[in-house]
Amino acid sequence: MKNTFLIITSIADQNHPVLKQFAQESAEHYVPFIVVGDTKSPEEFNLQGCDFYSIERQQALQFGLAKTLPFRHYARKNLGYLVAISKGAETIIETDDDNLPLDGFWDNRTKQTEAHLLNNKGWVNVYKYFTEVHIWPRGFALENILNKLPELEKKTLIDCPIQQGLADENPDVDAIYRFTLPLPVVFNKAENIALGTNSFCPFNSQNTTWFKEAFPLLYLPSHCSFRMTDIWRSFVAQRIAWTCNWPILFHQSTVWQKRNDHNLMNDFSDEVSGYKNNALIIKSLSELELHNGVENIPSNMIICYQKLIDLGLVGQQEMNLLSDWLSDIYSILKTN
Repeated sequence: MKNTFLIITSIADQNHPVLKQFAQESAEHYVPFIVVGDTKSPEEFNLQGCDFYSIERQQALQFGLAKTLPFRHYARKNLGYLVAISKGAETIIETDDDNLPLDGFWDNRTKQTEAHLLNNKGWVNVYKYFTEVHIWPRGFALENILNKLPELEKKTLIDCPIQQGLADENPDVDAIYRFTLPLPVVFNKAENIALGTNSFCPFNSQNTTWFKEAFPLLYLPSHCSFRMTDIWRSFVAQRIAWTCNWPILFHQSTVWQKRNDHNLMNDFSDEVSGYKNNALIIKSLSELELHNGVENIPSNMIICYQKLIDLGLVGQQEMNLLSDWLSDIYSILKTN
């Protein structure tokens, strides 16, 4: 776990059981643990094994984004990424304050791994490779949830700098699923699935590993629906990953979720823009002319987010934040 950082954003206090468990276990595994607060965070927060960034401490950071990022938004997590990278992170693990580690969470994470690789398969409901239950991930295009699952070929050794782990008990599903179908669900310990060019499935920010070359794609947009910020980030990341010949890896659960209280009608309302547009977003991003190569990630990100703005799904103000993010992260990476 050398040079691996763990990042959570939370408004909970220092007695929160999930934060306490991660603080203890991250210290045991020599993984620096960063928690990014917001305006509702407690004034006093002192948890051994946790590096807490209050709003005051965030605003003192020498990042352009620290001055422009909106308050009361999950995208405050962007500052945690920048802090970790500035401290020499080679790998970033992110999760949330309602996910608890299972056996395997603290195993050494490797970019190169074996997986069943799927190319040119369109929408792929990855959850279905890990369970017989009728289920789909939050952000999956509803018009494709009954698609036939592609058959798997022999595993191959691949480099995957973006890796999504599943979550047991209360996995990341949308409000429609929660209103109509039963939980909990515990996924099978199935083999890794990797989605390559022209294969896509949303991934979230609840149990995700990022390796250094993919760090610029960590960016969470602010001027969109709260329930879509990590999902639409994943669509942009997947589209740009194709230009770098990076498949997106999905692997068995290494956390289980004890979900925080949610108002499902509010979740449903916040997800409507996704229900109506997720398929359109993937189609539109797929049709963009992007340039190949890691060196073109920043310009490709600008093109992708401008498309989301043109579709009326992300506010025009997003481009200012994205500009600050790109300036900050490449300045850090250049000096590291």
